[in-house]
Amino acid sequence: KVVHRHRTATDSTRPGNWLDSEWDNPMQFVLACVSYAVGLGNVWRFPYLCQMHGGGGFLIPYMLMLVLLGVPLFYMELAIGQKMRLGSIGAWRAISPYLGGVGMASVVTSMYLCLYYNVINAWSFWYLFHSFQSVLPWAECPVNSNLTGPVEECERATPTQYFFYRETLDISGSIEENGGIHMGQALCLLLAWIIVYLFIVKGVKSTGKVVYFTATFPYLVLIIYLIRGVTLHGAINGVKYMFTPKMEQLAKPTTWINAATQIFFSLGLGFGSLIAFASYNQYNNNFEKQAIVVSMVNSSTSIFASIVTFSIYGFKATFNYESCLERVRLLLLNTFDLAEDTISLENVNHWIAELNRTHPEQFASLGGRLETCDLEAELDTAVEGTGLAFIVYSEAIKNMPVSQLWSVLYFIMLLLLGMGSMLGNVIAVITPLSDLKFISVLSYLVGLVCLFCLLLGLGFTTRSGNYWFTMFNDYGATFSLLFIVLIEVITVCYIYGIKRFEKDVEDMLGHRLNWYWKIMLAGVSPILLIALFIFYIVNYIQGGTPTYQAWNKELGKSVVTEYPPYAQAFIGLLLASSVCCIPLTALYTYCKKRNLASGKRERTVSTVSA
Repeated sequence: KVVHRHRTATDSTRPGNWLDSEWDNPMQFVLACVSYAVGLGNVWRFPYLCQMHGGGGFLIPYMLMLVLLGVPLFYMELAIGQKMRLGSIGAWRAISPYLGGVGMASVVTSMYLCLYYNVINAWSFWYLFHSFQSVLPWAECPVNSNLTGPVEECERATPTQYFFYRETLDISGSIEENGGIHMGQALCLLLAWIIVYLFIVKGVKSTGKVVYFTATFPYLVLIIYLIRGVTLHGAINGVKYMFTPKMEQLAKPTTWINAATQIFFSLGLGFGSLIAFASYNQYNNNFEKQAIVVSMVNSSTSIFASIVTFSIYGFKATFNYESCLERVRLLLLNTFDLAEDTISLENVNHWIAELNRTHPEQFASLGGRLETCDLEAELDTAVEGTGLAFIVYSEAIKNMPVSQLWSVLYFIMLLLLGMGSMLGNVIAVITPLSDLKFISVLSYLVGLVCLFCLLLGLGFTTRSGNYWFTMFNDYGATFSLLFIVLIEVITVCYIYGIKRFEKDVEDMLGHRLNWYWKIMLAGVSPILLIALFIFYIVNYIQGGTPTYQAWNKELGKSVVTEYPPYAQAFIGLLLASSVCCIPLTALYTYCKKRNLASGKRERTVSTVSA
């Protein structure tokens, strides 16, 4: 039987008494969860999925998966943390000694995330510092060393791509081409980790105050961007594109699968952060209402951020479309010696058809110089991740009036979103380690974790570092999190027992689980998780050799390249390392208990013989 304790000010079972404190009030806990859950994925992943899967029609599977999968699992993790009042390792070990590996798997996965996630914050610092210039450095191509024209690589690509791949990353041509550390990026990464350390070292008391800012300020920036975005020329084209449903996309299984995975990862399930956060709640805190509120806030933020993003998309697409029309207009005017005001942007397509009819030979001589301008094609160009955050947004910002102001605001918002998530990631590692009394002085434990992640994270600032970053981002968490949460929900419902869990909830909240929580946790959510897990494995096998996007400076674009054998082996290690903690820990516990039992039998026999 597990004895659950209530923390007091004098409780010193955790180092430094820091982790034995509680949130000052329930609002701090809610804001901590919002700051953790609402992250970069809301800004750069959800809009991409909307674009890929039918615009407004994607909201149907998204909201269904929120109700069937996201909210119940979020509720379950908060309940476990608040009841057990321990980090992920201690909480699952308290349920069963054989399940300590579930918590260890969460810690390993969170550690992987800590290693590379702060690199994004380092990039945000880099862009923020470069925003305080009279002309944004990604607005135009730099001059070559001979001062005869722009750098060739920049001409082949775009100024925003050149700044990201060459100035920010100084990227190599492949993962096999190594190089030294980018000192600017290394210093930005050091700054990011110093800030994380200062936010966490004083405990939940200071962290609780930090989240007031990290959870709310991004919304202020998003509101400012929304007001600015919808007033931009062509913004309405992007917003219309988002809300125009393409219902045929709902017939595709990938639409539903991507909706489920987006809900799953956006809420931060399986990392152990939610269990750690909830372990600092008062015992009778109403986590049920908070689980619903945070889940709804997170999903609403995704939709809100998408409106902002698609208004920017619309502005960028309209700008590119009209620039294309202007180039075609000038080409026609110069080729056919027409008066300046003969052709306008509104009648370019009419004149193309007319000149092709009246001057077919001369029109044919234009050949490949005549561009095809298509607004719909511009809007259909789907970009996610760093490509959206640091290239597409930067390209849109450079064309705005007072671009420096909008750049500063945008990258401050990215920093706060990233830092808020980092607080949860690091606490997910520190809380269970402190439960194990890994180091007696808490500030040393926090410093050691931050220093360890910084030193390993420096590998991502090398010339080939972005390819390793992509590898960790693609393979470091997805598979393991699906497996971890599947084990969690099976454990709670079928090992710990849904009836015992129901009694725990009644003990904390004063009422039992209603039918919704029971049906979702015991039936629907496990089935969906098993389906997602099988799909991931099948998709990985059918996908063939893993590939990545390698930057080709000769072409000025990324090209699909296969990972070399040693990188493929490392991917296998990433996939298996965290998951292996679960069976290995169970096996170790079993062997340890068996040895203890055999030792007792031997002592009993010896006593009888004597």
